[in-house]
Amino acid sequence: MPRVLSGIQPSGDLHLGNYFGAVRNWVADQERADAFYCIVDLHALTTSIEPGQLRRQTVDAACVLLAAGLDPNQCTLFVQSHVPAHQQLTWLLECTATVGELRRMTQFKDKGGGQETVRVGLFTYPVLMAADILLYNADQVPVGDDQRQHLELTREIAIRFNNRYGGVFTVPEATIPKVGARVMDLQHPERKMSKSVSSPLGTVGILEAPEEIERKIKKAVTDTDGEVRYDPESKPGLANLLSLLAASTDGRPEQLAENYDRYGDLKKDVAAALIEALRPLRERYAELDADRGEVLRLLGLGAVQAREVANETYARAADAVGLLAEP
Repeated sequence: MPRVLSGIQPSGDLHLGNYFGAVRNWVADQERADAFYCIVDLHALTTSIEPGQLRRQTVDAACVLLAAGLDPNQCTLFVQSHVPAHQQLTWLLECTATVGELRRMTQFKDKGGGQETVRVGLFTYPVLMAADILLYNADQVPVGDDQRQHLELTREIAIRFNNRYGGVFTVPEATIPKVGARVMDLQHPERKMSKSVSSPLGTVGILEAPEEIERKIKKAVTDTDGEVRYDPESKPGLANLLSLLAASTDGRPEQLAENYDRYGDLKKDVAAALIEALRPLRERYAELDADRGEVLRLLGLGAVQAREVANETYARAADAVGLLAEP
C-alpha cells in the first residue's frame, strides 16, 4: 500500500477548487493508500492573520475535511504545528537547499513582488513544505499544477540529502487528478479560483447557500458565439463550467458539451449538480460544527499517530547529519 500525503492551509471557507482539485480526491485515496493529511497552520503564518482567526479557521478546516468524508479510522488527519518535527527537519533541509533554488520559486516571485519587507517565511516555506512531505516517507503527493514546482524542489532536496548522508528519505512522486484539477475563476477564467484574489462573484465556497451558488453560476462569464463545446483555449469560461459539471457528475466535459445548445441550460444544470454534490458535505459540517470538542479529540489522536512516524524520520535524519542523540 503506497503512502500518500497532502496538506491544506486553514485559509477560511474552502472553495470549489480546493474541493474538486484536492479534498474529494483525498477521500478516494484513503481507500487505496496509507494516507496522511495535514492542516498546515504554520504555512498560514506567512500571511497577516489574527491569532484567534487562525485557531478558528484551523478547526473549521478540520470540520470541512471530516464532513467531506475523511475517516480518522482510515487516514491520519492532524495539525502541522502539533508535530514539532516539522520545524526541526525544516532546519536540516534549509541547510541542504540553496538560495538560488528558492529564488526560482514562481509563487514567491508572484507574492513577494520584489518587496524588501516580504517575510522570510514566504521565501523559505517551500522548504517547510518539503519537510512536511519527507517526514512521512510519502510515495505519492497529490498536487495541483501550481504546486508541481514545489514538489520538484522537494525531490531535489531529498536526492541531494540522500546522496550526501545516505538513503534517509523516500523520494516522492506527484499525482494529479484528471478531472477538476484546476477550477478557474467564474469571472476571470484565465486564472484559477482562489481565496487570495478578491473576486466575490468568481469564487464559490463549498459551504455557500444553494441560492448563492446558483446566482454565481448564472453570472459566470462565457463568450458571445453561442456554441457549446469544450475548448479551454478559446472558450475558457465555458470550458470551466463544463469541467465543474463533469467533476460534479463524474462525467467527461467533452461528452457533456454535446447535450447542450444554449448556455443558459448548461448553467442551470451546473448549478443544480454542484448544489446536489455539496449537499451531504454541508449537512455533515453542521453536525461537526456543533460538536467541536469531538473534532479536537480526533485531531489529537491524529497528532499522536503523525508524531510516531515523523519523530522516527527526524531521528534518522538528525543522526545522519551528525547531531548528538538525546541522552
